[in-house]
Amino acid sequence: MKSMTVEEAYGVLTDAADYHSDDVNFPERAMHKIKRLLAGENLSGLDHETYEIDLRLEACLIKHHSPYPEVRAVCKPVDDPSIPVETVRAYVVGIFWVACASFINQLFNLRQPSLYLNSTVIQILVYPSGKLLERLLPRKSFTLFGKRFSLNHGPWSFKEQMLVTTMTNVAAGGSNFMNYVVTLKLPMFFGLNFIGFGFMFLMNVSTQFFGFGVAGLLRRWVIYPQKAVWPTILPVLTLNKTLLLPEEKKSIHGWTISKYKFFFIVFALMFLYFFIPDYLFTALSTFNWMTWIAPKNKTLAFVTGSRIGLGFNPWTSFDWAVINYPAPLVIPFFSAANRYFGTVLGGLIVLGMYWSNYMYTAYMPPNTSNVYDRTGKLYNLTRVIQDGVLNENKYRQYSPPYIAAGNLLFLGAQYMTYTLSFVYVLLNEWKMISEAFKGFVKNLRDRKMSNYDRYKDPISVMMSKYPEVPDWWFLVIFVLALAVGIIGLTVYPSNTPVWAVIVILAMSLALLVPIAIIYSVTGYMISLSTLGIVVTGYMVPGNGIANLLCRVYSFNVDEQADTFISDQKIAHYAKLPPRAVFRAQLLATSVQVFTTTGAITFLINGIPDLCSFTQASRFVCTFPHTLYSDTLLNGVVGPNRTFNSLYPVLKYAFLMGAVAAVPMWAIRRRFGKVFKFVHPVLILAGMTRWGSTYNLSYYNEGFYLSFFFMYFVRRRYLAWWTKYNYVLSSGLTAGTAFSGILIFLALQYRPVKLVWWGNTVQSAGVDGKMVATLKDIPAEGYFGLPAGSWQ
Repeated sequence: MKSMTVEEAYGVLTDAADYHSDDVNFPERAMHKIKRLLAGENLSGLDHETYEIDLRLEACLIKHHSPYPEVRAVCKPVDDPSIPVETVRAYVVGIFWVACASFINQLFNLRQPSLYLNSTVIQILVYPSGKLLERLLPRKSFTLFGKRFSLNHGPWSFKEQMLVTTMTNVAAGGSNFMNYVVTLKLPMFFGLNFIGFGFMFLMNVSTQFFGFGVAGLLRRWVIYPQKAVWPTILPVLTLNKTLLLPEEKKSIHGWTISKYKFFFIVFALMFLYFFIPDYLFTALSTFNWMTWIAPKNKTLAFVTGSRIGLGFNPWTSFDWAVINYPAPLVIPFFSAANRYFGTVLGGLIVLGMYWSNYMYTAYMPPNTSNVYDRTGKLYNLTRVIQDGVLNENKYRQYSPPYIAAGNLLFLGAQYMTYTLSFVYVLLNEWKMISEAFKGFVKNLRDRKMSNYDRYKDPISVMMSKYPEVPDWWFLVIFVLALAVGIIGLTVYPSNTPVWAVIVILAMSLALLVPIAIIYSVTGYMISLSTLGIVVTGYMVPGNGIANLLCRVYSFNVDEQADTFISDQKIAHYAKLPPRAVFRAQLLATSVQVFTTTGAITFLINGIPDLCSFTQASRFVCTFPHTLYSDTLLNGVVGPNRTFNSLYPVLKYAFLMGAVAAVPMWAIRRRFGKVFKFVHPVLILAGMTRWGSTYNLSYYNEGFYLSFFFMYFVRRRYLAWWTKYNYVLSSGLTAGTAFSGILIFLALQYRPVKLVWWGNTVQSAGVDGKMVATLKDIPAEGYFGLPAGSWQ
């Protein structure tokens, strides 16, 4: 600050005011102060000396640290390259917990609500593991490939912890492909016998490493720019900082408790409390109390119910696993508010469609991902396919597929989201996207050029000390992963043309940059899987298996790439050497591939009644059911029949999204102050929450907490929020996860039933039956299109 001139400070603040002018994460008070300072001494109301101090102080904060208080809370403004990072003990701890977490997370991925070892929980396990090796390993060295390695570098370091975190985060989500395996293999779905270890392994390798390769190519769009805050990763950094870095004891609004102690108090309380809603009094988890008033009243169940209904209920759960579903203490409030508004609006639209019997929706439950035939029964795929392909004669004799009102809204909103987000983000962020693309091309031409050369923010300047990972390293992985996938598709009888997979990949890559930008700023990730099945349905009509396997790649392009890239942002904030992170993620992905393949084999062979809605331990497979329904509609029957004969309104959703993006962008440009925090993509994202077993009851309490902590507390008590908010979120989540795993292993895997009113009332009425409909099937025995009128 002493060395910064007033002129330099003025220039820094001018650039910041321009760069962050439409930045929804930039603090409003800070922007207001910057504008006052730039307006001049007289308008500011400050004396000359105080004005210069404020001007230089604000400029130094931006130039040498971060303009975001949440980033300043988790990220140090200095770096020490001598701190050990890529150590033997770090790899030992990392490999062990990647294997454990991958297996457990894959196991619980099919459960509702899902329980898993997320980043928060794994870090708590990693920390004592590292400290244990710090004490047990001898301080000896050995030589390997001409390099000297030490078994024990002394105290377990913050950077070792963060490197292991980037490894274990690979395991935190399991493997997306394994959900597809369940859909392909189980008899209740496609029932394919050729799905075995070999096919699963090849496709798992391909999809996982494909996402890894793509992630490296996204860095200049969503890692290096300051606007890419990545709110979802901040609790990860907070917890590691709490565990490892010393903390100065001071009073924050009367609170003097350390973050470390606060975390473990919250953790212990939640660990004990979670036994109540998860086992002892489960009605508190699915708190559909309004339906208890009149359990047999269908209208009440449809509107207020938490299971078959839409969840219009002011308080729907006392279960943190449910309340935390929209990550209320992590996602920025503007993002949560936009999505919640979209969810409520979507619920009202579903009610309107259902009560007006729009597209025969009143003959089905209001909000489900299931597909039904004309008699109101679940669609029987075996009656219309032969060798995995649609038999048109059988189809004409049986029935077209019908979907519920919630699923119809989900598909329409999802299709609009794709085109609207692509056009809207391109218009809003064109300058940044084009500059990053130019840098990507230059980097391929000049291999000695560092990615950091084009970015002057303090973190990029510090990171420029370390050798960068060249883009071509990621390109090689990308190509090899694709080759392995092609081998798997051609060697096994997948009935999937390779050219269709390549087309899907090209389409997904074109949409990936705007999707990643939205995710990095808002914490919301747009899935491309629904778009993939529509495009594949046109390319390979009537082929359900090809449709599902092409969807694997459209899903994993964004899902895996964004997961890997968020870990690289963690490494960027923690100042980890990029090549060390590259090697760690590569190794972790390899371990995860083997482990998840074994876990899904255990699930299929060891869990009775897997994927049934009545499964005793709640392994109901929500996502595989959605996959199956979507594949029926757009894969087997095909988008031609779906869009032209059954639901023609859906094909216009793509056009509506693209057209609507332009006036919305123009309004935002013209009335930026009013509409700065209104994000049309997020509103549509709220509507896509419908169409499955999830409903408004999973988002009500989350919105309340988001308003309190992410808006009220953050604005009024910023110092408290900075110190404790993410620690609170981590403690609640960790306590829930550990308690849930213990309850499952001790009481639910071999069910120990606790039968009493508090565990049965939520499922005793219409809301718990999951089969009720507004209208009964007509006397002739079917609803929908007249017999023989569908092709």
